Amino acid sequence: MPVSPLPAFVVLHGPQPLPAGMARPVLAIGNFDGVHRGHRAVFDTARDMAREKGVAALALTFEPHPRTFFSPQTAPFRLTPEGAKLRQIEAAGLAGAIVLPFDHALATMEAEAFVRDILVGRYGVSGIAVGFDFHFGRARAGSPAFLEGAGRRHGFAVTVVDPMRDEDDPISSTAIRKALAAGQVGHAAHMLGRPFSVSAEVRHGDKRGRTIGFPTANLALPADIELAFGIYAVRAVTPDGRHHDGVANFGRRPTFDNGAPLLEVHIFDFTGDLYGQRIEVEFHAYLRPELKFDGIDALVAQIAEDARRARAVLKKA
Repeated sequence: MPVSPLPAFVVLHGPQPLPAGMARPVLAIGNFDGVHRGHRAVFDTARDMAREKGVAALALTFEPHPRTFFSPQTAPFRLTPEGAKLRQIEAAGLAGAIVLPFDHALATMEAEAFVRDILVGRYGVSGIAVGFDFHFGRARAGSPAFLEGAGRRHGFAVTVVDPMRDEDDPISSTAIRKALAAGQVGHAAHMLGRPFSVSAEVRHGDKRGRTIGFPTANLALPADIELAFGIYAVRAVTPDGRHHDGVANFGRRPTFDNGAPLLEVHIFDFTGDLYGQRIEVEFHAYLRPELKFDGIDALVAQIAEDARRARAVLKKA
């Protein structure tokens, strides 16, 4: 008997109506930056609730991140920009995602109006799953306790998911950012449930790596990224879906120009042309800080040692 294909992941933006077959959904609601293990516990809860009710489980999230709307100058860097966040939500097994624009109208909406007009009026929810620290509505008046009361008034179920901990500390997007800023990519991966990764287009550089035997794919990362400068063992995912081991430098290249931060990825045993293509780079281990060398020979010797260490690390990953 042939297996029925899984339905396509659905993404709705703004006031788009729910498609046929997704009436009375269970919604997992949150910003979900990083889509870390704590977020996936919320998704798991939503899926369990939906399974019991025989309905679809969807994520409801917001773009841009509310902190970017309220304070763009001090907003933290995004662990998962919108596209990456949606891919991770799909990978978590939800049927789809609703992306609401976080604008002035939403920021000033009263919590009760959000429940009445959007959750009930627009989507007809049968259940809600949220994290323990989720707040919504004007002045963040909509707490988990408020949502539980609203569920009783409007007739939908609410489950508040307790924090997931990593060695006694709650897993959070803030904790992951702190780990990355300290070069603790292994700790960040444990909280994320996967290696931290970035995605960017390979751009032309000064071609210096070719002259010393270590050609690199150069990627300009967001200016606000909170990732420690240094040398990393990495895996690069090329557009064909293949994974390639490598070693990367993120920093200002103090031996040469001390310029703008750049991610330079040397992919082991790779001979293709990646210019103009978008690749994803996974960070598996921090090997050492970025250093300034007295000459090219010392730099080349250190890169060879970095590559040896990266190969050894990735062989176990």
